[in-house]
Amino acid sequence: MGSFSSLSSLLSSASGASAIDLSSILEAAFGASSPGLDVSAAVNSAITAAEAPEQAWLNQEATLQSQISALNQIQTDATNLDNDMQSLNSLTGPLSAMTVNSSNGNVVAASAASGSAPGNHVVIVNNLATTDAWTSGVFASSSTDLPAGSFTITPGSGSPVTITTDGSETLSDVTNQINGDNLGLTASVITDASGSRLALVANTSGSAANFTISGSSAYGFAEASPGGNASLKVDGITISSASNTVSGVIPGVTLNLLSADPGVEVSLGVTPNTSPTVSAVQQFVTDYNSLIKDLSAQYTDSGSGEGPLAGDSTVRNLQSVVLGALAYTNTPSSGTTTVPNLTSLGVSVNNDGTLSLDTATLQSALQNNFGDVQSFFQGTALNGFANSLDQQLTSFLSPDNGAFTVDLQNMNSEINDFETDIANFQTNYIQPLQKQLQSEYSQAEVLLQQLPMEMNQINTELGLNNSSKG
Repeated sequence: MGSFSSLSSLLSSASGASAIDLSSILEAAFGASSPGLDVSAAVNSAITAAEAPEQAWLNQEATLQSQISALNQIQTDATNLDNDMQSLNSLTGPLSAMTVNSSNGNVVAASAASGSAPGNHVVIVNNLATTDAWTSGVFASSSTDLPAGSFTITPGSGSPVTITTDGSETLSDVTNQINGDNLGLTASVITDASGSRLALVANTSGSAANFTISGSSAYGFAEASPGGNASLKVDGITISSASNTVSGVIPGVTLNLLSADPGVEVSLGVTPNTSPTVSAVQQFVTDYNSLIKDLSAQYTDSGSGEGPLAGDSTVRNLQSVVLGALAYTNTPSSGTTTVPNLTSLGVSVNNDGTLSLDTATLQSALQNNFGDVQSFFQGTALNGFANSLDQQLTSFLSPDNGAFTVDLQNMNSEINDFETDIANFQTNYIQPLQKQLQSEYSQAEVLLQQLPMEMNQINTELGLNNSSKG
């Protein structure tokens, strides 16, 4: 009766461990066709039941992860919108872009840097800047040996350099040597039907870059075209330029001289370039709509009810800020403005809080009242609509103490707490319980395996007793 008494003792000792499945042991002992117990399955089943409290923590952690994901998306939306505001409020942003219209683009074209002063200018191009060039005499080919001798190149600035040939060097050899000396000019071999020549051209135009070549007449060097400065008049002032790209004469404006037309005036008009502003306002509308849709989805998600951030105060406050920003009105300190609000720029509010843009209205405002558009966004001292919304968004986006930063830190802290609780629960309860159950079920399995032998022994003993009484 050892197994019976041991099993009884085991069950009595296990009664305090609610995780052990006594019915499975009894079934294995008395209800199965052959005694036995699947220890691994029994332990796993018991542990699964014991881990039930973890599920609540895991569910809360999953909710927090969903909230973090949604908040990160809204933060990205808000950052994009804030970038739009900073761009529109920048002195070098789209509102500062300028363009230059030329009355004769074949003679002179021009470009203007951001923030250049608008205005009209008159340019006369008398002659273009030219580049100094020399050529050698004609030789049979680039691989033809040059005669023995030497020639000296004297650059416009720097020391003269003498090239010496002993009768074995070719045009290609001399070309490589000259280019390696960094003389401010470029040598190359030019080949046509008559043969090959060595061509040397100054790297920059203008008379200051002129160079000379002297030495043996065997090389046949001659100046093909001397370098000279461009001559032009800008608003009546005579200008000499070593380059056909002229900057610094008109502040912020670069002139590109394309051909000479002596005595003929070319008018240049420096005006605001409206295209970047149109693109910037379109981007503002797009990014605003992305943000407002993701905010609204937290409360009106018809597919799955409220979003994960429906109860988040940061989200509600941000929604209030961006919707309230649309009511901004520009009131000049003096005079009047044709662009007091977003509506006057062609921006309208839809029923769902998103924006629509009438580009025709915007284009008209930019072309006819660019200063008023600029004043709406930038105010008199970068304190207009763009700055107003930027400052409000910064209170959410600041990496130090912005509402998003605080919210995300709190959520991540809660997740860390749950993970710590789960780890402690596993270490302090589940793992010891698993070890205990593994031992108890294993003991029960051993005893169950011994049970048939003891049952046979009992039956034998009972049979002997019956025989003696007969």
